[in-house]
Amino acid sequence: MAQPSIATLTSLLADDVTLVNEVIMARMASDVPMIPELASHLIAAGGKRMRPMLTLAGARAATGHIAAADSRALLLAAAVEFIHNATLLHDDVIDESDKRRGRDTANALWGNEASVLVGDFLFARSFELMVETDDIAVLGMLSSASARITEGEVKQMTMAGRPDSPMQDYLDVITGKTAILFAAAAASGAKVMGGSEALIQGLHRYGLSLGMAFQIVDDALDYRSDLASMGKNAGDDFNDGKITMPVILAWQDGDEAERAFWQRTIGMGAIQEGDFEEAVDYLTKHQAIDRALDEAKSYAEQAIAALDVVPEEALREALADAALYTVARTL
Repeated sequence: MAQPSIATLTSLLADDVTLVNEVIMARMASDVPMIPELASHLIAAGGKRMRPMLTLAGARAATGHIAAADSRALLLAAAVEFIHNATLLHDDVIDESDKRRGRDTANALWGNEASVLVGDFLFARSFELMVETDDIAVLGMLSSASARITEGEVKQMTMAGRPDSPMQDYLDVITGKTAILFAAAAASGAKVMGGSEALIQGLHRYGLSLGMAFQIVDDALDYRSDLASMGKNAGDDFNDGKITMPVILAWQDGDEAERAFWQRTIGMGAIQEGDFEEAVDYLTKHQAIDRALDEAKSYAEQAIAALDVVPEEALREALADAALYTVARTL
């Protein structure tokens, strides 16, 4: 059996993604040279363009053909990518990150002030693009999502160093910081092209569940050492004191000595040589990583179940394959 992949979705939407990339590059333009230079360092580096592809998929689900026939879907897809990249710029400043996708972060190269301001520029550009679609409902969807992203990031910040956090707090964080943009991207694509309410709501459920699966997998894999292909370093979340599903599960099941370890390391930031390996041992003892990945698979299944509203078989199968790929990254 072939491994799940997003290649089918990428191929199906390739023409539109090319056009979206043209919009992205054009709208990064500015009379201030640092702005396109810094923005393009992040955006032109690529990534899978998953969020704008969801917008294009939503548009295609509503119309039955590629979205290139209507520029509104292209503008909206570019807006979604700008929102995503604005949050990445801000996140890297907050996390004091120096690497993303294996490359130096913008803040490492240009400094925190420039990164924050260019992130603000991308947010502003995204709203210009949304306004150009001339659809107030779509503007409402994505502006609400932008607010939820910030709420999620702030809540994550307040949870830092608290390994005793309730699981629901973690789920609230990843709903806001990740899943809500997946959901709004897919739903708004269908909305702007006149899709039915059933289709819009179904794609919203798909995007939300897909985003939850995506973030849980990312968080669980932070405690795996074989991450070279993902462009990240194992242990980043541990060193930053981030509270994720595996840590919460290990805390809940841990004895007094284990909880004292989590409190010293993640709670107080007093990390010593060998602590990450010990953390992985505790997570393995309680099967916390595997249990988190099982939860991600459950969300992926929910995403696939929501696709019964998508009329086109090829698109439905491509979106289902994308959901399976999200959790197949664990293999």
